[in-house]
Amino acid sequence: MTGVALAEELLLLAYDDETGKATMPRISLDLGMAAAVLIELALAGRIAFTDGNLTAVDPTPTGEPVADDVLVRIAGDSPHTPSSWVQRLRHGLRDRILGDLCSQGVVRDVDETELGFIHVHRYPVVDASVEADTRRRLADALTSGLAPDERTAALATLVAVLRMESALGLSDGAAESARHRLAEIASGAGFSGEVSLDDSVVRPSVGLVVAALAQAVDAALGPRR
Repeated sequence: MTGVALAEELLLLAYDDETGKATMPRISLDLGMAAAVLIELALAGRIAFTDGNLTAVDPTPTGEPVADDVLVRIAGDSPHTPSSWVQRLRHGLRDRILGDLCSQGVVRDVDETELGFIHVHRYPVVDASVEADTRRRLADALTSGLAPDERTAALATLVAVLRMESALGLSDGAAESARHRLAEIASGAGFSGEVSLDDSVVRPSVGLVVAALAQAVDAALGPRR
């Protein structure tokens, strides 16, 4: 597995480049990054949906440290459902990924003190090229009418389920149109959560993670209006 991880792309979209602050509810972002890591592993053929649970089917490292740590954890633990893994993995994941992005020189950690004793961390962008590529791929997927590649489709699916259309910098009218197009991309890729176990190994695994994520986001934020 090469390039920028899905969870990193998701986090960069969710943080304001200049203020370095999250622009969406952090609980839904944490859930989304957990789902992104699971989707990453499914797309890489490392985990699959078996007998109601996500299980490790190939322990070979992917080369992406966060995903590989999760793979080791899944392989060494008792079986759990997609919903359970989304909840289990969300704790501490954002800080880990922010730390990795800092070490890569993509963002920087600005440690500030409020009220004289409360430490607040901001993560403004240093290297904008990574996020620029992510935004370009999503923009192409939204406007070209063509089916995007598998990873871009997965990212588009996460953006849709996490209600992140506003992070794309669109007007209200364009955001509504983007919402429908993102859902269309997710459905076309088989990632929408409406899965058939007769399909490929990857798509049920991803689809069920997406469905678990959608349920968790609805529980945290309330049903989408």
